[in-house]
Amino acid sequence: MRRRTLRLRDFNYSSARGYYFTSCVTGREHLFGSVGESELFLNSAGQMVRDIWNKLPERFPSVTVDEFIVMPDHVHGIILLDETRYDQQGVGAGLAPPILKKGAPRDAPTLGQIVGAFKSITAKSINTLLGRTGPVWQRNYYERVIRNEEEWNALRRYIRENPLRWTLRQNALKHV
Repeated sequence: MRRRTLRLRDFNYSSARGYYFTSCVTGREHLFGSVGESELFLNSAGQMVRDIWNKLPERFPSVTVDEFIVMPDHVHGIILLDETRYDQQGVGAGLAPPILKKGAPRDAPTLGQIVGAFKSITAKSINTLLGRTGPVWQRNYYERVIRNEEEWNALRRYIRENPLRWTLRQNALKHV
């Protein structure tokens, strides 16, 4: 059986812009901590995932990490490649056009390479920490090319509000 790709056909995933992604733990196991009353409590594995995320720019100099959250069984994050910027003051706000910096190498990392490295490093680290073997992450991941500032801000809000939605969903399940 052939897997269906979730990627945009003929899109250059190394182009300078923002990308949102979600990756889930295999079997949706609560591997990274818990959520209680809309508050996130990361265990050592969850803290390790967060720390590895924050170090991605050391491995990939053209990457800036933006909003990110580690949930008990998945992660959400925004990755910015090359000249993608957000003007915090609102002057000339918006995403930079999808162009590479002058002199940028033609072999700039793709979103898939960055997410793949993140998943590989975290899986090895978690398995070592927990004294286990086997997959940590589901095989694929969800991604979205961020098209404008309004979408960017909505995705940031979605990531930040994830613990609240988790609590609301858990409470709704209790009353079913």
